Amino acid sequence: MSNPRSAVSAAPDSRAAALWPRFAAAVYEAVLLFAVAFAAGFALLAATGWTHPLAQAQRWALQGVLFVAVGAYFVWCWSRGGQTLAMKSWGLRVVDDAGRPPSAGRAALRYLLAWHLFLPGLAWVALAGTSAPVDLAALAASYVAMLFTARLDRQRRLLHDRLLATRVVRA
Repeated sequence: MSNPRSAVSAAPDSRAAALWPRFAAAVYEAVLLFAVAFAAGFALLAATGWTHPLAQAQRWALQGVLFVAVGAYFVWCWSRGGQTLAMKSWGLRVVDDAGRPPSAGRAALRYLLAWHLFLPGLAWVALAGTSAPVDLAALAASYVAMLFTARLDRQRRLLHDRLLATRVVRA
């Protein structure tokens, strides 16, 4: 059986993906992640018999399961072919310096380090409290920070990609 990682290698000199297709893929990814989160949350709640309202420990357990389920989705997709379904739709791929999909370990680190993108928004919520307008403004602040940092790199890499020697390219 052939190695799926070698079959989908991209050329090492692939061009960096533009920011707008990456943003569009992120929006589409959020829709797809709703299904992943729903399935994982439903499985946990059905298995445990928990009902609303959840106790604090139950909420933390649910959030942990969702964090792991979403991470497993990204790690599996990125390490198998460098693409999630949303990335395939927008013609994007995550590759390492050699043009191959990242290893599972590197993909896991990429998922963990990518959470820094939400720090500006989380800081905004911490200072202003939470409400629908504040939450939307916090999300917007995170994306503005992302766009700004991507403009600083010639290959349009964000901090986690620079640290892990990965990049998002056109597929």
